[in-house]
Amino acid sequence: MSRERAFSFGRARHLAGIVGPGTARTGVILLNAGLVHRVGPFRMNVELARRLNEAGYPTLRFDLSTLGDSAVAGVAEAPQEQVRRDVADAMELLAAEAGCTRFVLVGLCSGAANAHVVAASDPRVVGAVFLDGHAYPTMGFHLRHYLPRLRDPRRVVRFLGRRKRRADAQGGEADFQTGRPARGQVRTELAAMLARGVRLSFIFSGGASGYFNHPRQLLECFGKGVGRHPGLSVRWLADADHTYSLAEDRRQLTELVRSWMLEQFPEGGSG
Repeated sequence: MSRERAFSFGRARHLAGIVGPGTARTGVILLNAGLVHRVGPFRMNVELARRLNEAGYPTLRFDLSTLGDSAVAGVAEAPQEQVRRDVADAMELLAAEAGCTRFVLVGLCSGAANAHVVAASDPRVVGAVFLDGHAYPTMGFHLRHYLPRLRDPRRVVRFLGRRKRRADAQGGEADFQTGRPARGQVRTELAAMLARGVRLSFIFSGGASGYFNHPRQLLECFGKGVGRHPGLSVRWLADADHTYSLAEDRRQLTELVRSWMLEQFPEGGSG
């Protein structure tokens, strides 16, 4: 296979995706970011997939059911089960077209959450790149976030005013519920992935600063067993926005992912 090819695939032939060439047995599957088409924000998935193809890794960027060019599966499924089955269909396609026997998932934001769901349950997943994935504010987060602001009384007053307005708008409830799973559940699932040998790369942008502000925060969130595990890496691109709108930020991200892949799955270097 020498060039990208488009496919309709899946249990109801309802999924649409693009397979990129590579000789490695480890394939990379790129997931939708929210409701964005499979190209990703600012064509991020396209740029990343093609750079990985150059390094020898087969790729598949595709739309989950009901997103982009993909249709419904024809049967009612719970959201997480639908994601698992869609990604299973994607793995089967990449196995058939490129001979892949193991897979790395890449996702931004909700794509990272979906990658987590699949990586926690499918033994064919050997790696995952979570872009602005699961993390939780800690005492360290709050100290890093608020202490610099306390030096300016005017900022303190503005902060207290915003907090009161938010609480009033929410009927007195100031805590915003993000929909993330419980921290304990995520800790348990990450520990199980790492114990299984799955390699995990967390990359956070400056756009995640509302809940993440230091590479040490995963250690604070999940403890030494996860945060200091050799199979887990954390990078913080503080100057990048959440969707990597600047070309230089996308280039930096792409090179980070490519280097991590070559380090963790060096077979791709033959490409």
